[in-house]
Amino acid sequence: MTFIVQFWGTRGSIPTPGHLTKRYGGNTSCVELRCDDTLFICDGGTGLRELGADLLTRGHKTITGHFFYSHTHWDHIQGFPFFTPAYIPQNTFHVYGTAEGDRRTYELLSGQMRSDYFPVDFGELRSNIVASHLDGGTRTIDGVAVTVFEQHHPGRSWAYSFVKDGHKVVYATDNEIDLTLPDPARVVADPIAPRAIPDAFRRFCHGADLLISDAQYFDDEYTKKVGWGHPRATTVVDLALQAEVKQVALFHHDPMHGDVDVDRKIALCKERAARTNPQLQVFGAREGLSLRIG
Repeated sequence: MTFIVQFWGTRGSIPTPGHLTKRYGGNTSCVELRCDDTLFICDGGTGLRELGADLLTRGHKTITGHFFYSHTHWDHIQGFPFFTPAYIPQNTFHVYGTAEGDRRTYELLSGQMRSDYFPVDFGELRSNIVASHLDGGTRTIDGVAVTVFEQHHPGRSWAYSFVKDGHKVVYATDNEIDLTLPDPARVVADPIAPRAIPDAFRRFCHGADLLISDAQYFDDEYTKKVGWGHPRATTVVDLALQAEVKQVALFHHDPMHGDVDVDRKIALCKERAARTNPQLQVFGAREGLSLRIG
């Protein structure tokens, strides 16, 4: 069993095309996760358009996919109307809510295609789009156990873990971990000291082969943006260390950060990780990057 993870959009908040972001990319959040013949899609930001185009080149007569949205802020749903496979009748896509009867994500996806916002109505999508849900927080899809965890973000957001045959991938973006710390003032007073990640989230991420995490801010930036829903990148390193994950992809890059800024953030995070566990792999998520897990 192998998970294939491919990044199609790694930027946070708003698309940022241009020469300053060409290495890490300017498309907003979209990650493809494949396990054997099963397709999982985490978020549908502008990177989803390119994923859709690529799917059509793979020679499948029909496409079935499972969408898991962290939340429905603009940068995570804007790619859906441009997802070409959704216009093809023989395809099927499941859009998951977090519990039975939760159709909010499905309804917001369709709502953004009203004529006030978009020229093509949701009803013109010819694929079979199914409002599905996780059963009590977990659902097994083709042998992959998918579990949801509520995060800290304005309007709520969710992380997802994907587990099969002892291998685990966690997708956790738009989560202000710093506001969940037991003593946030201590971080300001002693930024070098390890930060105590709450047990529930640490356990959720524990042992992941890959943690994909929002890591939007430098420490000094975060102090000006408390409550905006995103963490210090260095806090994400502490999460990875305490959860004993094997590798962490820094994700949801700030739209104000060019490639040079992201490089600097990665270097700081690698330095922090090396003080405790030099074996932890820390890297920046970039468009086009593909990883094999298992």
